[in-house]
Amino acid sequence: FRYQVPSPRRKDIMAADRLNTAYSRYASNRDVISLFSGAMGLDIGMAKAGLNVVVGQDFDNACVETMKANGHNVLGGDIRNIQPQELLDIAGLNVGEPFMICGGPPCQPFSTAGKRLGINDPRGSLFMDFIRMIDYIRPRFFVMENVKGIMSAPLKHVPTAERDNSDPAQKLGTVLDVILSEFGKLGYKTVYGLLDAVNYGVPQFRERFVLIGSRDHEDIFLPIPTHFQTHQNPAYRWKTVGEAIRDLENVKSECATLSPERKKYLHMVPEGGNWRDLPEEIIPEAMGGAYTSGGGKVGFYRRLSYAQPSPTITTSPAQKATMLCHPKFDRPLSVKEYARIQQFPDDWVFIGTTAAKYRQIGNAVPVGLGTAIGLAVLAAAENSAVVETKRFRGTSVHNKIKNALELGGNAIGY
Repeated sequence: FRYQVPSPRRKDIMAADRLNTAYSRYASNRDVISLFSGAMGLDIGMAKAGLNVVVGQDFDNACVETMKANGHNVLGGDIRNIQPQELLDIAGLNVGEPFMICGGPPCQPFSTAGKRLGINDPRGSLFMDFIRMIDYIRPRFFVMENVKGIMSAPLKHVPTAERDNSDPAQKLGTVLDVILSEFGKLGYKTVYGLLDAVNYGVPQFRERFVLIGSRDHEDIFLPIPTHFQTHQNPAYRWKTVGEAIRDLENVKSECATLSPERKKYLHMVPEGGNWRDLPEEIIPEAMGGAYTSGGGKVGFYRRLSYAQPSPTITTSPAQKATMLCHPKFDRPLSVKEYARIQQFPDDWVFIGTTAAKYRQIGNAVPVGLGTAIGLAVLAAAENSAVVETKRFRGTSVHNKIKNALELGGNAIGY
């Protein structure tokens, strides 16, 4: 992970924050304001970590109704039309009092699952409203999550064959450069990197960009992985699809449907397989036009394995190119199974059509990842993350393990 030094352009704010002892009155506050909340996966995780989410916000009506149905305060509507004081008033908080603002500004232009076209400048997106809220509210910490593509997306994407070195717009840097610059102007110390949810007890491979900021320049860090592919204690191994959903086999639940034709081909795919496991003579017919197209096409007729973590949950398990089908049955995962893999509580209510429910769940931050992030911020706030020692024995051994942990890697042999 990497640290970002604040920009000198906002030294006045930094100095005011450091010298203004009024904020110290709020040191015990653990209230969180959530923006772009969706179905509240990140927020449930924060609550499990011990934080108090006092208000959520979203534009999507189904998400707003989902939050209300689960008993949460919500400020619905377009964030561009929301004043930060409105959020403070609903929460009953003052400027500088909230412990955290968290959220994931809409990120579709940066997704590696889609094409990066044109100017991807976040200064022209809802990201700037996330900045605007932090600038006014001045929370002690903020957490921003996003797709991993944000780490490498150029401000202007041009296909390699069409690149022109004389075009200034093609030398603007990356989306991440702009994001870090904008947060630097706020005077916050930041740390950022890619986290994979599977390393935090989530039964799913799901990489997310996470950026944590500290107003008071505390010793923030990205959460250390807690679960591993190899571990002597089963409690600390990666969680599997079977552990998450096997007990739902005989539970009838809301579920998307497949056409008879797709179901016929899926029936031939073994557990953990996909289109490549179909009889060779059937593949061209089953794949249609996609058979001759490029790409790995791993999502076609994809059946999950009980013995492994799930691939990344998408917004629809029944689409031909992004199928996420049951290990045993000839159907997509149900809404309940989808929610389990994202670790929503069984009593969490989703409002909307079946498609809207899948979309809310698929767009969410897995609860376990949210919990890990919340615990990391709390540990920084309470200055309790590090065991200080006078002498550190076995330095080379411990450093190798520490490096492996930070990368979510494998510490075998160290």
